[in-house]
Amino acid sequence: MSPITSLKIRLLWKFGYQVEAARAMGVKVGQGCRIYTRNFGSEPWLITIGNRVTVASEVIFVTHDGATWLVRDEKGRRFRFSPVEIGDDVFVGVRSIIMPGVRIGNRCIVGAGSVVNKSVPSGFVVAGVPARIIGQFDDFEERALRTFISEAEMVGKNLKDRVQMAPLKTASEMAPPPIGTSK
Repeated sequence: MSPITSLKIRLLWKFGYQVEAARAMGVKVGQGCRIYTRNFGSEPWLITIGNRVTVASEVIFVTHDGATWLVRDEKGRRFRFSPVEIGDDVFVGVRSIIMPGVRIGNRCIVGAGSVVNKSVPSGFVVAGVPARIIGQFDDFEERALRTFISEAEMVGKNLKDRVQMAPLKTASEMAPPPIGTSK
């Protein structure tokens, strides 16, 4: 990467243009996204992010298998690169790791701290190390529409006022219901 491109990316990040910075790095980013990580690895051009996706802070995208560096013969070392694809309407929680070759489908949620080492079909909530299906997006959406405060209801002058209007929930109250149940 040229020094000018590197400076451009740093300035974009500094002034709050994270999506544009990711694009300048080579990441393919759709419309209406929120990108809060800088960790796109050494091959950012292998990453595709769909529309209306949130990638939380400290998420790491891995697009190569570094262990192959240890394998060599008379032809030299071996390399393995694989793209990462994120569908539309996806949330990737803070400090998650997305491994090489993973495709996360549409309407998915990846819980904070997850290690996603296998592709996730559309419509599921996954979490854990390694990430496993823990619920369905439709169940989460139904519960959120029924119980979480709406944008229209959060009328306040500042963030603190708006947050104080929302009922505070414990972690167990926010956890998705078991698969196949909606409440």
